[in-house]
Amino acid sequence: MSIVKTVLAAALAAMIAPAGAISADLPDLGGKTVTVVTENAYPPLQFIDPKTGNQIGWEYDAMDEIAKRLNMKVEYQNTSWDAMIQAVSDAQYDVGMTGITIKEERKEKVDFSAPYMRSEMFMLVRGDEERFADHTSFAALEDGLVGAQSGTTPFYVAVYDVLDGNEQNPRIKLFETFGAQVQALRAGDVDLVLTDGTAGQGYVKASDGALKLIGEPLGTEDFGFIFPKGSDLVAPIDAAIADMKADGTIDALNTKWFLEYELGK
Repeated sequence: MSIVKTVLAAALAAMIAPAGAISADLPDLGGKTVTVVTENAYPPLQFIDPKTGNQIGWEYDAMDEIAKRLNMKVEYQNTSWDAMIQAVSDAQYDVGMTGITIKEERKEKVDFSAPYMRSEMFMLVRGDEERFADHTSFAALEDGLVGAQSGTTPFYVAVYDVLDGNEQNPRIKLFETFGAQVQALRAGDVDLVLTDGTAGQGYVKASDGALKLIGEPLGTEDFGFIFPKGSDLVAPIDAAIADMKADGTIDALNTKWFLEYELGK
C-alpha cells in the first residue's frame, strides 16, 4: 500500500472517529525566532505553488501549527539537500525539513524529532515505460540508468536493493536535486528514479501522464525534523507533534494534502 493510500485510510478513519481531542500542556518559547530550512522539492510535503510562487505543503502547515502551539516565530530558508544535514549540524539553521528519513548514521550529525510520517519507497518511471515492471527486471536491463542524490535513502536503495551493492556503479547517475532527477527522467537521460510515495504521487499527478509509479514498495521509512546536536528545540517540538497527533490535527493535514491534493481540489 502506498503512503497516499495509507494516509488516506487513516484520514478517513479519523473523519468518522468520535471526537476526543487530548490537549497537553506545551512549553511556551516566548516568541523565540526559529530558522527552518527546506528544499521545496517534495510535493505535497513542501513545494512552490506554480500558480502563486508561494512556498506551501504539509510540512509548512505542520511547522506553522507547531510554532503557534509553542509560541515561536518561524523564518524559512532554502538550501539544497546535499548541504542541508551538514548545515543544520553546523547550527546554520535551527531546524531542517524535507521529508528526511530517520537513520542511525545521520543521528551522529544531527538530532531528530519524533516521527511525524511514515513513507514507502517506489519506482518512478516514464508513463510509456514497458521494458521493466519492478526492481528485478530493471536490474536485468543492463543499459538501464537510475538517477539519485548521493547520500540519500533512494541512493542506497538503488545501490543495495536494486543493483549490485557497488556505490560506484556507472548505472547510477548523480544529481544535485530531486527535481533535476525527474527532469532527466522525463528527458530520457535516466530510466528510473526512486522516491518515497509522497513525492512520487505529487510528481505523477503534475505530469499529466508523463510519469507513473511501478512495482511494489521497496521498504518503509519514518520522516522527522532535524536539529543541531543537543538542540533545546527537540523536546518542545516532539511535545507539539504528540499534541497534534492526539487532537486530530495530523489527520486533518493528511486529509488536506493527501486527499484533497490528490483529488485536485
